[in-house]
Amino acid sequence: MKFGKEFAAQMVPEWHEAYMDYAYMKTLLKEIHLFKQKNRPAAGGAARSGSLRRSLTLYRAFSGLLIHRTTSPNNTNKQLHDVENQVIQVNNVRTDGGDERSETMFLMTGDDGGEYELVYFRRLDDEFNKVVKFYKLKVDEVMQEAAVLNKQMEALIAFRIKVDNPKGWANSVEETSKLASEVEASVAALYATTPSLAIRASRRVDHMDAIDEDHSIHQVAKPSSDESSSGDDDHNKFNNGMEMKPVNNNNKSEIQEFKMDETRSSMMRPAPLEILQRVRFNPGQETPRSTIKGFLKLPNKTDLKFSKENFKKAEEQLKKAFVEFYQKLRLLKSYSFLNTMAFSKIMKKYDKIASRSASKSYMKMVDNSYLGSSEEVSKVMERVESTFIKHFSNANRSKGMNILRPKKRKERHRITFSAGFLVGCTVSLIFALILIIRARHILEADHEEGRVLYMETMFPLYSLFGFIVLHMAMYGANIFFWRKYRVNYAFIFGFKEGTELGYREVLLIGFSISVLALAGVLANLDMEMDPVTKDYKAVTELLPLGLVMLVVVILLCPLNIVYRSSRKFLLVCLFHCLLAPLYKVTLPDFFLADQLTSQVQALRSLEFYVCYYGWGDYKKRQNNCKTSDVFNTFSFIIAATPYLWRLLQCLRRLYDEKDAMQGYNGLKYFSTIVAVSTRTAYTLNKGIGWKIVAWIASVVAAVTSTYWDIVIDWGFFQRNSKNKWLRDKLLISNKSVYYGAIVLNVLLRLAWMQTVMNITIFSLHRQTMVALVASLEIIRRGVWNFFRLENEHLNNVGKYRAFKSVPLPFNYDEDEDKDE
Repeated sequence: MKFGKEFAAQMVPEWHEAYMDYAYMKTLLKEIHLFKQKNRPAAGGAARSGSLRRSLTLYRAFSGLLIHRTTSPNNTNKQLHDVENQVIQVNNVRTDGGDERSETMFLMTGDDGGEYELVYFRRLDDEFNKVVKFYKLKVDEVMQEAAVLNKQMEALIAFRIKVDNPKGWANSVEETSKLASEVEASVAALYATTPSLAIRASRRVDHMDAIDEDHSIHQVAKPSSDESSSGDDDHNKFNNGMEMKPVNNNNKSEIQEFKMDETRSSMMRPAPLEILQRVRFNPGQETPRSTIKGFLKLPNKTDLKFSKENFKKAEEQLKKAFVEFYQKLRLLKSYSFLNTMAFSKIMKKYDKIASRSASKSYMKMVDNSYLGSSEEVSKVMERVESTFIKHFSNANRSKGMNILRPKKRKERHRITFSAGFLVGCTVSLIFALILIIRARHILEADHEEGRVLYMETMFPLYSLFGFIVLHMAMYGANIFFWRKYRVNYAFIFGFKEGTELGYREVLLIGFSISVLALAGVLANLDMEMDPVTKDYKAVTELLPLGLVMLVVVILLCPLNIVYRSSRKFLLVCLFHCLLAPLYKVTLPDFFLADQLTSQVQALRSLEFYVCYYGWGDYKKRQNNCKTSDVFNTFSFIIAATPYLWRLLQCLRRLYDEKDAMQGYNGLKYFSTIVAVSTRTAYTLNKGIGWKIVAWIASVVAAVTSTYWDIVIDWGFFQRNSKNKWLRDKLLISNKSVYYGAIVLNVLLRLAWMQTVMNITIFSLHRQTMVALVASLEIIRRGVWNFFRLENEHLNNVGKYRAFKSVPLPFNYDEDEDKDE
């Protein structure tokens, strides 16, 4: 792979504009190359000149095979020659704002094409200064966060001491003198009885970590079982820099050294408990109870209670904060390395194209700059690793590093094969279903009564699986294109690193459901009535219910199977939707609620499940649900429920963020609730009055929703945009894709109004038309998903937002710190 592609592939997507513009620098080099080609001497003259030069070299004196380093005059002449042939001179200039920037002076402007090279170096300076400025900014942010985590860690250690030793640790002068006298006594005893090898072994005293942001973290001098058996060399490596004098035969010097080590260990005290006097708990994860308290302005208890349960919660929160902080450090280190490599590569290309030797002097400046010489990030990474391993991984390095550096999910061949196999099975079962229907003349007039009965009973049951599979197929396509155009969907949704599903996994689950559902449909078609009782076999009628129960059981299964982390994430978001106003709304929550607004017909199918199986209609394959007032009442409620969830989420965001746009968005969903309710009433009553009201409400809802989709959610129709009718930044180079998506969204919104339009195609059954319109709405939602997340990603790029904020467990009283 060429470096340009590798460079683009390894960029942090949200920082794309902060990287060196390698592609543009290559275009400048291409201009220099084209100029050189146009002004190159004739090929024949060049060949003759080259051959003459080669002939002359054949008569030079033989210099020998050995290099003689005593020719200092020649070296001096070589250095003078290098100075005379110097191509560039790099200077660091202090700006009015106090910042330091690099300026490269090109010394060969008089050469042919020198103006092209001058433009190249000016742009190169701009790119380098941009990179250094951004890197400094991010390192400053990281160091500030490191200071905050340092305080949090001190509080956690003090909290641990308080939990394990409720009486606390005494830090008085008396205890210090007592410890010193104990050390003296132990030294005397060891001098009399302990051989030198035992003295060295006794140095392995358990030290507490002393966290200090200005110094390296003192390592725990407690080897693991493997290291303790590997001798003194391994022990010294484990101590990681602690000074150990070589052991000699003089017992007195050994005991003096041991005394010094013991004194050092006695001075490495745990974090002082006085810290806890200035610390309070931050409000933890929001619950409905805490939300109600906050709304009623009731105080939440934040006092420290030294219980093991509270300590575990604080430890888990701080552990997540350390993991996220370490990811920031890794990205920053990668940013520095990639940009340094990019400058090296582009300068080597320049030397080759321009026949210069400027890369050495320029890269010397890069290496001496803040970008190339700063070691803050590497040092902090080492401290974070050491702290995390000892305090959060029980001194197990491999376990700690696996958490800090989780492995990416591998694309396994068996998943690809299984997904493809299930797609093939789905297509085969569909063809088999079509052939059976035609062979048995099920859709012909002779079987009209059976066909109507089947469409009124079994079709609504199995169409539920069709809606789910179609939605999952659209989501799989979304993931494929998000990855292709480098939309960081895992970060936007807040997936734990390494647990996000790829499109293959999503398609595998979706088509597994489709195979089971189609097999159930074929089993139902083979069902026959009992010739005596004229009843349908209850076993085959229970197949759809069994499939639903299987899906629910797998979804709720606590075992680590079938992508447990993703199932848990889905259930948490669904629970937040059910209790919409009682939880702070995040993007995954309202994104899932938007998906549910496109699955109204699937929710109605679930309502039909309850009616069909709860009232015993399945025993005779009858549909008496529509004659029930209870069923019709719940039809109103279920149709409006997803939009009600979104309305409540908008009101909650309006309360939290004080953003008027959330209020307008809530009005949009309120108009949709009115439209859906009036359309349901028209479907049940068929009155002219309900039709007029449904028409008006549906038009208002369709217009406002379409405008919001295109202008607000997708960010199109921006004024003064360089891309007409679109926005400035686009991920897809072909603009017709965006125009096509706009037209498709409008057309599918009109399909949403089919209920009041009474449009039928080829005399299809009403249930078929309902399923078709519901499928079109799911397709519209799939298209909406891609452009909605693209717009969110570009907003993150504009703000260089590549990290998620993690709540910290403790809150310091900063006023007391200032007084001190």
